[in-house]
Amino acid sequence: MTTSSLSSGRRFRVRFASSIAALTLAGSLTACSVPTDPSALAAGTSSQVATATAGATAPSSTTTSATDAASADVSTDVSTDNAGTTAGTIADTAAAADAFLATLTAEQQEQVLYAFDDATKTTSWSNFPVTFVERAGLNLTDLTQEQQAAALAVLESLLSDEAYAEVTAIMDGDRYLLENSTSTEASLGQYYIAFFGDPSDAGAWEVQFGGHHLGINASLDGSADAVTFAPTHLGSQPAVHTTADGTEVQPLAGMYETAFAFYDSLDAEQQAALYQGTEVSDLTCAPGGTCDYPTGTGIAGSELTDEQQHLLLDVIANWVGLADEQTTADALTEIEATLDETYITWSGATTYDMTQGDGIYFQISGPDIFIEFANQQGSAGADVTGVVTGGWGHIHTIYRDPANDYAGSAVQAEATGIGGGMGAPGGTPPNG
Repeated sequence: MTTSSLSSGRRFRVRFASSIAALTLAGSLTACSVPTDPSALAAGTSSQVATATAGATAPSSTTTSATDAASADVSTDVSTDNAGTTAGTIADTAAAADAFLATLTAEQQEQVLYAFDDATKTTSWSNFPVTFVERAGLNLTDLTQEQQAAALAVLESLLSDEAYAEVTAIMDGDRYLLENSTSTEASLGQYYIAFFGDPSDAGAWEVQFGGHHLGINASLDGSADAVTFAPTHLGSQPAVHTTADGTEVQPLAGMYETAFAFYDSLDAEQQAALYQGTEVSDLTCAPGGTCDYPTGTGIAGSELTDEQQHLLLDVIANWVGLADEQTTADALTEIEATLDETYITWSGATTYDMTQGDGIYFQISGPDIFIEFANQQGSAGADVTGVVTGGWGHIHTIYRDPANDYAGSAVQAEATGIGGGMGAPGGTPPNG
């Protein structure tokens, strides 16, 4: 089997197709102001949310870019000749990063820039709120509107249109919880950006972006024509919510859909080998922590048909397919080469019905891939009447590459404090 049929990019579907964060910045902040409310970054009104279409695969034509939303003075040298290529992604992201740096003061530039091999990158991201695990870099809520828009332009240049819509929808989920849930977590809606190494289209550097339920570590290397997102944390709470204007927001719908498409393709004997029981486990390799990469349990890739392997790669593409078509195809080709030695486990529900049971857990573990998907048992204090915010409605995931985390630039440090971070305080997080 070849991955040529997958090279058009991620095959999952995002049920939310608009640049929420960019629109929010344009609509909720005044020019050159610093928000005092942590929710300001991810706030916005329902009228600013573009209508979503079930099964949409790209943002709507009304999407506003972050640079357009803020100021004509913020611009990037966006490549068109290399569209859909790794080189194009690296060049565009480096240009956007330089444009962002140009909006900052010298003090802010010092805060956002780290050495490429700084071990801080391994503990400054987490699935815990930013009040419990300190992030690296600059908090977007401390920036002006122009600076915020330029920061989001970096993310927009790095990600495919579909992935950018997914990530901003995750961010909008934080806003929804802040405005509608019982959570008292003040950090909802706060996001940080940091660069490890100098942004360049020729050398190696990393973009780190995240907050609660989001931790992106993208290593870019122009000399090797390579982009990798290992390790990265994608999560969502609630998994589905509806805005005041009736727009359905389901950032990680494709993870559920591709996972159950794979599970349903297995025969009874294969499902028995895969299945680990009804209990839904938590992540064994938490974001920002060390990992032993357990493997050898469940069903091996060698026991799958070609079509089932294809469906498994569709699942994997939810994490490795965040950027352009070439980067996605290259990552899947590498993973496919050791797919026979990769093991998959599954526990919890066996039918995709978010009204029944506690959700699912699955793990994909091999020489070149480690993925965990876990439904969190409980809302962690973020309850919304009529909305599922625990189990099916509370998703944590982790993607790592046992052979190439951080593009080999750093070794994952042992986490300190709650789930890692830089001097994180002790205690029990109110909204995990």
